[in-house]
Amino acid sequence: MSFLSNLINGLSLGSIYAIIALGYTMVYGIAKMLNFAHGDVIMVGGYVVFNLMTGQGMNPLLSVIAAIIVCTVLGVVIEKIAYKPLRGANSLAVLITAIGVSYFLQNAALLLFGSDVKAFVSVFNVKPFRLAGGALTITGVTVITVISCIVIMIGLMLFIKKTKSGQAMLAVSEDRAAAELMGVNVNQTISLTFAIGSGLAAIAGVLLCSAYPTLSPYTGAMPGIKAFTAAVFGGIGSIPGAFIGGILLGVIEIMGKTYISSQLADVIVFGVLIVVLLVKPTGILGQPIREKV
Repeated sequence: MSFLSNLINGLSLGSIYAIIALGYTMVYGIAKMLNFAHGDVIMVGGYVVFNLMTGQGMNPLLSVIAAIIVCTVLGVVIEKIAYKPLRGANSLAVLITAIGVSYFLQNAALLLFGSDVKAFVSVFNVKPFRLAGGALTITGVTVITVISCIVIMIGLMLFIKKTKSGQAMLAVSEDRAAAELMGVNVNQTISLTFAIGSGLAAIAGVLLCSAYPTLSPYTGAMPGIKAFTAAVFGGIGSIPGAFIGGILLGVIEIMGKTYISSQLADVIVFGVLIVVLLVKPTGILGQPIREKV
């Protein structure tokens, strides 16, 4: 039962990584940039829910909806102010800007909320599930997290394949210049991508802080890096790849902490990533990029 319990915990953590990784992989797949501020948007979502619930006494569901709206708007604003002017710049300039935005959000949170760690109250009032005569207990947050991850992944795939906006995203991802010639509004499509990714970051922030009930200005930093690792692991630019990479990364991390060493868990996670990329540089489901001559 101990192994099964650890496996379930790994699936729960992996589901959070997968939701964050979906935001990374969408932005990279369509805008061809790495938004390293994505992890800090998670932190913003957590603070919005925390302040609305504890400070204003708002209903948990309404607090989550408000966090999604705030993070969605924040993502669009970041794209417009920080990234849009660099649309034609080299990748290094965009990467440095993304790191700068990340530090800006962290320091803004330090000024607004202080550096002390807050005790986050879970927004989910769901009783744990007891199986095998009580030998195995699954928390309500775990069940909600895994289900949310699966629903979000399926919803994103249907959105990409079945809607006009989703088809526009595919077109921009394939060839931005050709998509623009065919009448696709590239700027609007990229803004929509950031909006969706940032909305997912808010959901991930709520799930992360509910499962691990602490909140600080640095809450999203390490999960953001690990989720980026998950996106690369699964094949960055692939929605199913982000899902698989996140789940595997969460399971590997929990199993490493339990059966090897809690101090070496991160080393194991990144070590597995290196091995996978040595064997398959594009990730599990990634496709080789063809250079156009």
